[in-house]
Amino acid sequence: MSTWQQAPAGYPPYPDQDPNKQYYGQPAPPPGYPPQAPYNPAYPPVQPQPPPAYAGFVAPPGVPPYGPGPTPPQTNMYGGTGGYAEDPLQGDPYSFSDQSIRRGFIRKVYSILMAQLVVTTSIIAIFTYHEPTKTYVRQNKAVFWSSFGVMFACLICMACCTSVRRKAPMNFIFLGIFTLAESFMLGCAASSFRSEEVVMAAGFTAVVCFALTIFALQTKWDFTVLGGALFAGVIILLIFGIVVAFIPGKAATIAYASCGALLFSVYLIYDTQMMMGGKHKYSISPEEYIFAALNLYLDIINIFIYILSIIGASRD
Repeated sequence: MSTWQQAPAGYPPYPDQDPNKQYYGQPAPPPGYPPQAPYNPAYPPVQPQPPPAYAGFVAPPGVPPYGPGPTPPQTNMYGGTGGYAEDPLQGDPYSFSDQSIRRGFIRKVYSILMAQLVVTTSIIAIFTYHEPTKTYVRQNKAVFWSSFGVMFACLICMACCTSVRRKAPMNFIFLGIFTLAESFMLGCAASSFRSEEVVMAAGFTAVVCFALTIFALQTKWDFTVLGGALFAGVIILLIFGIVVAFIPGKAATIAYASCGALLFSVYLIYDTQMMMGGKHKYSISPEEYIFAALNLYLDIINIFIYILSIIGASRD
């Protein structure tokens, strides 16, 4: 096939090799070149394609700037080019495909978690070492129960209402109120123990949580498939706690607290792997950073409570 383009309508055809003729965007064919066939309007000319590196290309009048060619990749609403249309809030399997999204999500979760733990530790220290505050909360149980009511209401709202935990600044407001209420509850509980017991429980909790987090990041076992078993364990622990409440005793308290500490230690590994995603079967959405921080915070708090119960019962 000849590489010379046929002239469109309004341009003369190629009847001969006259060098004075005007041709469509190209010089006249060399002498001796065979005459071209008359222009057929049923075959439109091929639109010129700009070179990739030639940014100053200007298309001729009436010709689109770009002809047929590959469509540039479409970026999705999360900055990637995967082309998926699923909402990651509804369990999109590709929501963690980008490593930068994963790292940013983990940094955000642990930053929120550290802020929660700092607030909780400060309030527990005040309730433990400040004698007037310690005496007041021992004599006024309304502080504990009012904190419990606020904490439970915020927890139900964040767990059941997706708009509450996903939309800023509402999610931060609810999380802040929940953290303060939980901290006041823990302060009231810690005021019933000696200060050295509280410090010992906090130290053990820090060591256990750090070791479990490292284990969750390094192990090849997938704990994200244990969601149903862990929920069944919580139900059994709840029934066990009711039985222990009616049958008081040091041995029963230590056994109950040990089971609770073990269960929530596994929960900490489970929630950490859910947050990490990657090789694990299930993962949490990047938009659920408040919910992920809330889960880790509750795991650490429960481990602290049960370890404190074990220390208090063993030293009582």
